[in-house]
Amino acid sequence: MSPQVTDVAFHFGAPDKVAYAVRLLRKAVGTGARVLVLADTDTLQRLDAALWGNAATDFLPHCFANAPAQALALSPVVLADDGLGPSAAPLDVLVNLGAAMPQAFERHPRVIEVVSLDEDDRLQARQRWKAYAAQGFAIDRKDLNLRS
Repeated sequence: MSPQVTDVAFHFGAPDKVAYAVRLLRKAVGTGARVLVLADTDTLQRLDAALWGNAATDFLPHCFANAPAQALALSPVVLADDGLGPSAAPLDVLVNLGAAMPQAFERHPRVIEVVSLDEDDRLQARQRWKAYAAQGFAIDRKDLNLRS
């Protein structure tokens, strides 16, 4: 059996990281993927509220990383503080909305870095890009500004 290789993608130019993450999570969960989302506390709170949606049919099941084991096992989306150490169970996709390089990211088959239009966010993303590249990961770039 060959070792798992992590796919790394950067999605640049998200006008609103939380709104983009909701769309990304709906798509991922729709394919049956389980997703770990890393972000700062404020962003996680906004994402939690957004995942409840405006109507009952808009709700996307999720929980926080400190939820009971049964909830974690059943939830397709797990929200975690970006300072979370490598103790988080690997899921199909890791979505990073935070500024820091995710710890133990290589345990997940796919990593998606969401980058806003903010210049500081873009600079931090460039540092993470360099770190992934220095470790030999091929990186897929998606420029959201080019999409209509």
